[in-house]
Amino acid sequence: MAKAKGKAKQMKGKLKETTGKATDDRSMEAEGRGEQLTGKAEEMQAKTSERGKKSGR
Repeated sequence: MAKAKGKAKQMKGKLKETTGKATDDRSMEAEGRGEQLTGKAEEMQAKTSERGKKSGR
């Protein structure tokens, strides 16, 4: 579930970044990049958590 949320945040961020580039809105573009990074971190955290549960920790 958490991995899906991270992926969704990445896609939302990519959309914002692309829209920001198209409209020459640097603020929106930067916000989109930030959301992508946050989503990537959330996804990685979820993967790490799943690995820990599988190994019995």
